[in-house]
Amino acid sequence: MSGHSKWSTIKRQKGNADAKRAQTFTKLAMGITIAVREGGGGDPSSNFKLRLVMDQARSANMPKDNVQRAIDRGLGKAGSGAQLESTLYEAYGPGKVALVIEAATDNKNRTTGDVKNTIEKAGGSFISPGTVSWMFSDEGIITVLKNGKTMDEFLDLAIEAGAEDVADLDDVVEIYTKPNTLDAVRKVLVEKGIDVQNAELSKRPTTMVEVGDAETAKKVLNLMEKLEEMDDVQKVHSNFDIPENLL
Repeated sequence: MSGHSKWSTIKRQKGNADAKRAQTFTKLAMGITIAVREGGGGDPSSNFKLRLVMDQARSANMPKDNVQRAIDRGLGKAGSGAQLESTLYEAYGPGKVALVIEAATDNKNRTTGDVKNTIEKAGGSFISPGTVSWMFSDEGIITVLKNGKTMDEFLDLAIEAGAEDVADLDDVVEIYTKPNTLDAVRKVLVEKGIDVQNAELSKRPTTMVEVGDAETAKKVLNLMEKLEEMDDVQKVHSNFDIPENLL
């Protein structure tokens, strides 16, 4: 199981009970606004990035008014709030685990300071852009429910749809694609009756880092959780090979 899959498993096991609904909507709204600005406008039929985030918003039962305000903000309409910008941070966590943090902010100085302080308090180091990002490849990830199908069946379906790899996460399966084929693969899977839960663009580590002792491993996980709990942070990617006893 890849590092991304293990991290996904841990987050699913924790469930949504410990995540504030308002914070979820805040992150989704930021994602929608950035997608409008960077993906090509406010029409999801022609803006693939926007369509992905809006699918996630629907799954989270985000009110339509919130979605529209986020789109208006991305379009720069008057009274829609301060403009957001996306930014990428890089860091080493405890045990020299590489971290890439995606954020969206209307105050880059504030967000940079908050992220830097969180990392350094956890025993990590805030590093220059490009230091670890080369260790990750851009990819599409589609999460689907098993619904009685075997992994061999999913592998055959995924390959036929144009995907590159699959991972077993117990109750769900992650299907990996190239970024530019994510939407096409998702559509094929839906047409074949597969229950698609989520589709997103992500970063997959090309090399993994093992942490020798349980205490350091827990520190890495705690840091990743703290970063993801920050309002301005959208996603945290790592090359941490999470020990099975922490799943």
